[in-house]
Amino acid sequence: MRILFVHPNYRSGGAEIAGNWPPAWVAYLTGSLRDAGFDDIHFVDAMTNDLSDEEVAARIEAIRPDAIGVTAITPSIYKAEEILKIAEEKAPQAVRILGGIHATFMYKQVLSEAPWIDVIVRGEGEEIVTELMLAIEDGRWPDDRYRIKGLAFRDGEQIVATEAAPTVKNLEGIKPDWSILEWEKYIYIPLNTRVAIPNMARGCPFTCSFCSQWKFWRDYRVREPKAVVDEIEDLVENHGVGFFILADEEPTINRKKFVEFCQELIDRDLPRRIQWGINTRVTDIYRDRELLPFYREAGLVHVSLGTEAAAQMKLDQFNKETKVEENKQAIKLLRDADIFVEAQFIVGLDNETEETLEETYRMAWDWQPDLANWAMYTPWPFTPLFQELKDKVEIYDFSKYNFVTPIMKPAAMERGELLNGVMKNYRRFYMQKALFHYPWRGTGYRRRYLLGCLKAFMKAGFARTFYDLGKAGYWGPQSKDKVDFHFDETRQIAEAQMEDWEAAADRAARAKERREAVRAQMKDRAEVRRESFKMPNGAEVKACGGGAEQMEEA
Repeated sequence: MRILFVHPNYRSGGAEIAGNWPPAWVAYLTGSLRDAGFDDIHFVDAMTNDLSDEEVAARIEAIRPDAIGVTAITPSIYKAEEILKIAEEKAPQAVRILGGIHATFMYKQVLSEAPWIDVIVRGEGEEIVTELMLAIEDGRWPDDRYRIKGLAFRDGEQIVATEAAPTVKNLEGIKPDWSILEWEKYIYIPLNTRVAIPNMARGCPFTCSFCSQWKFWRDYRVREPKAVVDEIEDLVENHGVGFFILADEEPTINRKKFVEFCQELIDRDLPRRIQWGINTRVTDIYRDRELLPFYREAGLVHVSLGTEAAAQMKLDQFNKETKVEENKQAIKLLRDADIFVEAQFIVGLDNETEETLEETYRMAWDWQPDLANWAMYTPWPFTPLFQELKDKVEIYDFSKYNFVTPIMKPAAMERGELLNGVMKNYRRFYMQKALFHYPWRGTGYRRRYLLGCLKAFMKAGFARTFYDLGKAGYWGPQSKDKVDFHFDETRQIAEAQMEDWEAAADRAARAKERREAVRAQMKDRAEVRRESFKMPNGAEVKACGGGAEQMEEA
């Protein structure tokens, strides 16, 4: 049986300006399939190789797969659907499969707008895809599709979702096949070295209202540090990787495991050959301030902090559970440990103004991170915050849900004015850094790294790919009123998906009512018990210390 995976060619001028990122998903799926006995597996990275639809079509026609799988995040969903439409024409015998976070939660939308998709894999793919491929190989597809957990598909006019599959419990049993990738093409520009994105844990115990990772992975699971370092050592020795970024939302959550991971890297002398970066929370840096030099010794050189917003009001709305003053202190702690720190700000909510944008710039400059990034708020259509804000969402063109396009229109600003304010922040911050900081501060390694970051920014800026500025027609403040984001306003939410949303909202409302009713009932019962309770000697019930009032909680 011949299997083909394709990574869609989608670019937005966001994270990809720092280099070509290896699509780890295909390595993890391929590894599981090889363990199950599949050995005729092919991969086309249309994004890294910048392939046109015609070139992708030629590859599909030449390979003639029995099954073709594509993944998609929200902004790449239309590109993924197009690939499977091409497959319908060029390889009509192949089962057309779509996976990824967008299709997992928006399967009714996807199957409504792209009925040529045979099946959607919902959730973690390794075990579900393997069972699906075995069914196809054995000739049990499509007869067995109702029996396989974690799928969605059309049966006539009906959209069907089978029972959700359990999460992968044995993460050590997953052995990614990194050889499926063309490693010479995955370069991290700041260090001009090959880059990988291995995985240490899945899931997140926090429930930030703008994020979907905790919903997708469902439960939090951590791999054994030794196994992760085995994988990294393989990447270094067999694939020439010199930099990696842990794919985890927050690898420092489990401090014990993270410390073991760092010690394992040191014991194998890997920091001499490879450096690495992470995303994490401000609170973890504050907690681990005494350990930061140890983390640096283990090769950790870049930390991206989810400071998220300068205004405490916004932090509370995002349910971040952090304080503004903690952000500044965490950045200082990292810089003192000689770890590059990148501050991430989210802008573009309904209450954004020129003044709040200016505030984020002043705070960024006051905090002095090495790098700063202003990301447009992107209301993922499967997050709690979207449900709260959806009446204010006017754009359903998911190809623009990419952190660089202002989907939300602030009440006091036009979208072009918002983009101009963000670009103003970037210009000021990096111009001052380039002139007065990067060339003159720190060791040779520090200068080389930061100048490499600046090179990546400048390369994308001159090419007009940064923030899709070329496509939007932004050329500076004088063009802010003429910016065109080319939204496809014909894109709307499918009726089936809207019904699903409404049903989910009803279920959530009923659950909330039940919780409130139970709490009220328990409070009433507690009051009755308190009033009816008598001391054995008949004395009046008093608070601690004999007073009539309880102390207020601090």
